[in-house]
Amino acid sequence: MPRRSGLASGLLLGSALDAVLADPRRGHPVAAFGTAAARAEHRFWAASRARGALFALACAGPAAAAGWAAQYLAGRRPLPGAALAAAATWAVLGGTSLAAEATGISRALAAGDLDDARRRLPALCGRDPAELTAAELARAAVESVAENTCDAVVAPLLWGAAAGVGGLLGYRAVNTLDAMVGHHNMRYERFGWAAARLDDVANVAPARVTAVLAVALAPAVGGSGRAALRTLRRDGGAHPSPNAGRCEAAFAGALGVSLGGTNVYQGQPERRGTLGDGPPPGPADLDHAIRLSRLIAAAAAVLCAAAAYLLSARGRARGTRSPGPAPAAPLARPAPLARPALLARPAPLARPALLARPAPLARRAPLARPAPLTRVCGRPDNAYILLWALLQRPQTKNASARAGRKSRSLGAS
Repeated sequence: MPRRSGLASGLLLGSALDAVLADPRRGHPVAAFGTAAARAEHRFWAASRARGALFALACAGPAAAAGWAAQYLAGRRPLPGAALAAAATWAVLGGTSLAAEATGISRALAAGDLDDARRRLPALCGRDPAELTAAELARAAVESVAENTCDAVVAPLLWGAAAGVGGLLGYRAVNTLDAMVGHHNMRYERFGWAAARLDDVANVAPARVTAVLAVALAPAVGGSGRAALRTLRRDGGAHPSPNAGRCEAAFAGALGVSLGGTNVYQGQPERRGTLGDGPPPGPADLDHAIRLSRLIAAAAAVLCAAAAYLLSARGRARGTRSPGPAPAAPLARPAPLARPALLARPAPLARPALLARPAPLARRAPLARPAPLTRVCGRPDNAYILLWALLQRPQTKNASARAGRKSRSLGAS
């Protein structure tokens, strides 16, 4: 969404300019748009809903885009934004022109000049005025004031509050296309379908707001708010249009008159439901309807400016919203504990010196072999030899026995 600086004040200022300055007879921006749309129609026309939708998009899309582009270029500067919104609001509103045309018809009817009233009526609606009576002229004017209070005042302001300058211009483009091609006839039955449906959608909310304001302001014109609400709830859906019926029923209840009936458009009669319980309207009732329309326009300007301000303030608050408490700084990562110094590897214990291998015992020197004894009685000294052998090895019990046995054998021998 483009920036909305100065939009609320621009809506109020533009509404004030429209109340003071009527639409110029020449060079009006809406008239220039209508001329361009008429030229585009010659290129796009075909008895096709698709071609009609393309025509509506080609005409209304650039108008809305131009408004948003201008609002973007104005930026956040309040003065340019307010001036742009005021100029766009003044260009799209038609409340003063509506009241002026209706006042002219009222005066003509009050003076009994039906020809003047019939001459003025096409500026308000598309009915054939040639055969209309004074009561029918008054009814046509009251119904047109009720419906166009929504189309020319409340709806543009609501779309401006909701969508900025692009909403103002875009809605006016859609409504103008509906007035040009949204008719039930041979040429526009299919080609004008998209423009008519788009206008119906764009007016759903504004028509209900207009009706509610008419109910609320009914006492200001000598009417009853309760009667207006009752008529709105009972008869609002009796009209062929899903939006115009709400506005006309609320006006009928607020003024205490009856609206609706048979209307003739381009030679084709259309039967519409009856709205309200009172008598047909007269010139005085038309004056009350004009006054009620002006009051609704003033109330809508204030409400829409307030809505635009609240939406803009909400957008600024969203854009500058505090991010909340600063997140706590992350705890410093503790320094790693100093790695304890490795204990010095103890020096290996001194290997105990090997005990000195004891020197081997000195080998006992063998006993010297005794010198042989002289033979005694012819026997050699064998006993001495044996004794020497025994001394050379450990003696055991068996060895001693063997030695004894040997000794005995030797002795025997």
